[in-house]
Amino acid sequence: MKMSQFSNLENADWIFDNSFQELEGEIARGISKFWPAKLIGPMVPSSYLDGRIENDKGYGASLWKPLSEECLNWLKTKPKQSVIYISFGSMVSLTPKQMEEIAYALIGINMNFLWVVRDTEKCKLPKGFIESTEGKGLIVSWCNQLKTLANQAIGCFVTHCGWNSTLEGLSLGVPMVAMPQWSDQMTDAKFIDEIWEIGVRPKLDELLGIVKREELLFCLKEVMKGEKSYEIRRNATKLRNLAKKTVSEGGSSDKTINEFVNSLNLACYMKYKKSLIAFV
Repeated sequence: MKMSQFSNLENADWIFDNSFQELEGEIARGISKFWPAKLIGPMVPSSYLDGRIENDKGYGASLWKPLSEECLNWLKTKPKQSVIYISFGSMVSLTPKQMEEIAYALIGINMNFLWVVRDTEKCKLPKGFIESTEGKGLIVSWCNQLKTLANQAIGCFVTHCGWNSTLEGLSLGVPMVAMPQWSDQMTDAKFIDEIWEIGVRPKLDELLGIVKREELLFCLKEVMKGEKSYEIRRNATKLRNLAKKTVSEGGSSDKTINEFVNSLNLACYMKYKKSLIAFV
């Protein structure tokens, strides 16, 4: 099914990509040799970027029923950049062993954390973990990710590197710990770690097929307070500013959208003009 989405690309006049020139311009130029890729991202609600569109605060749909303001109220009690936010999206199901390793890494770093764990996955947490981390940690089955990432208390984002999550974290300037699971997530993680340098990627234990607690603990420390922390945050802030600039008036994505609208207007005008000639 996924492959069929790309079967007719050569017949399209415009193909919109949720990225932006300053982030992946070179890649887009390469792709444009094969089909007309146009970068119009990041497609993050305006209130989190340039603020030009009033009341544009969300995507208008959610897979999960929103909870109360529990997450945001809890974050209000935490210092700036002191919270580790962990979310693996709506589809990833980690093994009990991987959940255990993450849990013990969080115990080891002894810092505030907010971990999104679906109700069906909570049985994989180590016995007594929730009780032992009360006060330091908050485990919820859902949270508004954009509002969470935008909160000043968030210090880093442990993510599965799905493109939406990657782009949200990047657009809001949040350093990341990349733990990809499949598909394009592997590529996204490589860019986070090696190309954009806005985070780190823990090494996988090839024998066990998981990230072990010691490795994750090292990476969390590196992003939150290690030698690379300042450089990572500086790079993340730089990309956040570029994301804001590209969707602002006159930015590269803004120009592309205007070009598309003008193209539609011209096409409609030519069709209308042709119909008038035919009528005469």
